[in-house]
Amino acid sequence: MNSGEMIVEVAYALPNEQLIVPVKVTTGITAEQAIQSSGILNKYPEIDLAINKIGIFGKLSKLDMPLRHLDRVEIYRPLIADPKEVRKQRAADGKVMKKGGGDAAPED
Repeated sequence: MNSGEMIVEVAYALPNEQLIVPVKVTTGITAEQAIQSSGILNKYPEIDLAINKIGIFGKLSKLDMPLRHLDRVEIYRPLIADPKEVRKQRAADGKVMKKGGGDAAPED
């Protein structure tokens, strides 16, 4: 590898599958260019960079972010449910149960 080249990884995960593609790129490449170079968009056509968020090592980033040697660009899938709403609902259900609510008939 010469001084104008570097290695980065592009990662995408599904519930039952994870793909990490190492890519040799030129210095100064952006996250979007690395994703394009990886070929991951051909393998997973459901990825839409206008919709899917990306990050570098778990920190949200923009597509035009320049990369450094050994960076890992991660492509995130949209959430199925909002974690805050799920937690709020779970807490509300727990409060109802603690107060004696629910579907069970009272004992005689």
